Amino acid sequence: MDGVNFLFLITALLLFVSVIATRASTKLGMPLLLVFLGVGMLAGEQGIGGIKFDNYSAANTIGQLALAVILLDGGLRTNLSSFRIALKPSAVLASYGVIATVVLLGIFATLFLGVDWKHGMLMAAIVGSTDAGAVFSLLRTSGVRLNSRVMATLELESGCNDPMAILMVTALIMMIMQPQEADALTIGWLLVKQLGLGLILGWLAGKVLARLLARIRLADGLYALLVASGGLMLFASTNLLGGSGFLAVYLAGVFIGNSHTRAIEHVFNVMDGLAWLAQASMFLVLGLLVTPSRLLDHGVDALVIAFFLTLVARPIAVWTSLKFFRYTQREKAYISWVGLRGAVPITLAIMPLTMGVPQSELLFEVAFAVVILSLMIQGSTISVVARLLKVVLPPRPEPLYHREIWLSDALAVSLQSFKVGENSDAEDSHPDVMTRNPEFNEGRLFALIRRGETVPVDMQTKMAVNDIAWYVLPENKGNAFAEQFSARSDTATEQQFYGEFILNPDIKVGDLAFAYGLHLNNVDAEQTLVELFIKRFGSVPVSGDRIHIDGFEVTVKELDERSQIKTFGLKIPNRQASVS
Repeated sequence: MDGVNFLFLITALLLFVSVIATRASTKLGMPLLLVFLGVGMLAGEQGIGGIKFDNYSAANTIGQLALAVILLDGGLRTNLSSFRIALKPSAVLASYGVIATVVLLGIFATLFLGVDWKHGMLMAAIVGSTDAGAVFSLLRTSGVRLNSRVMATLELESGCNDPMAILMVTALIMMIMQPQEADALTIGWLLVKQLGLGLILGWLAGKVLARLLARIRLADGLYALLVASGGLMLFASTNLLGGSGFLAVYLAGVFIGNSHTRAIEHVFNVMDGLAWLAQASMFLVLGLLVTPSRLLDHGVDALVIAFFLTLVARPIAVWTSLKFFRYTQREKAYISWVGLRGAVPITLAIMPLTMGVPQSELLFEVAFAVVILSLMIQGSTISVVARLLKVVLPPRPEPLYHREIWLSDALAVSLQSFKVGENSDAEDSHPDVMTRNPEFNEGRLFALIRRGETVPVDMQTKMAVNDIAWYVLPENKGNAFAEQFSARSDTATEQQFYGEFILNPDIKVGDLAFAYGLHLNNVDAEQTLVELFIKRFGSVPVSGDRIHIDGFEVTVKELDERSQIKTFGLKIPNRQASVS
């Protein structure tokens, strides 16, 4: 009994220290996942904790379970608009992009490490795919707002590329251990099963769970447990049938998260904590598993391989994958840089160890070191590189908090709060003035909070800076409504990016040129601005896409819920060049 209590004490202590360490992580700009990994290493055999842990099978089980929860949570938070924006390029990156990365890195690793080509390729396959847990976690805590094309591409690629990586690792292990069975037909059938079953079962389970959430009545806290248990059942059963459980659980999360039911808000709240716990547990265990001194023995090898992966293999794979899609050079460069490696490569590196593959210790240690370097270098520079490459958008005005109140099974009202900014339109205004705009005439004030207490609202009431105003509003009006509460400095930043003037998407290029005396070179004056942007950026332009017309800048400012352009911004800089 004492042994069990000691285990509970150590586990709780490690999680407690990890939670406290997140404060230092935020201040130092260090990736949170690296903090968990560091705590695990400090508690390990060669750290201050002295805990000896070398059970690779247990670590693999914990890693698989945690990744399933993380991917489910990532799917829940992936908007279907991401598929409209970036499905095709993400699919190419998740298939051809992984293969190209593995081939390039495999050739280099074979020559550099002086190992058999199969082992070189296996090492490359282990670290060849981006990690969904790292991407979801670090992008959403980076503090920058990426343009939708880049964000959607990175999320979908990382959520869907595991089947290809697992297939390549499995095939190469088979070629090393059972070469007589590793024929093209067998490997091709593995790929079909992985992708086919993952897609079909993920779609079916997502639809079933979404419908079940809409019809079943449970205590609020049980909805997330229903989704989590259903997702884990899907993950395990898909794997047992030979499909990709990772792909299946991610797709199921997408369908569940995009269903509009009264249970979804409760699911989000609890799943956020479960995903955090999964990440912390997984990286703590992986930190306990590694031996720092052996990592240092292969530190130089890992450093060289990591730099080749980051600066050569990944960029070539991304550039060739996106060659026929309309991404800017800056967007391609950023997608190349955010090829984050995390728990997936370490989990894949455990497979050769448990199957007795020769030189598997070298593969594990190099893969682990590559992950640490990726988190340290790429993970800690996500926001810096985004600003450097100018793929960020200005902060978007949005509600402070959002709550849905369900009046019946199919009817809900949205309760949203807004903080009054300095020199905003809301400052010194009556709360009801904010709803006089015809666009917001459905809105109604619910409560006004000042210094933590409600304020009685009468005809003379005026809002002050830092007041919190709660309104009942249509859910899709919240961001536009929030602009009235934005501080003047935030508004100035937005105008500096988009321009001071708003343009209708249906305005003709010729009419715009006539109004401002612009010169058009090789541009059809009869086409609308929307048609011009679709011709330049493809079928789904995103906020931040920009075209220069005779020195003027026309920028996509706002999209509607169907990802259609709602407004453009017009900026009038120095008059110089023609359309560019």
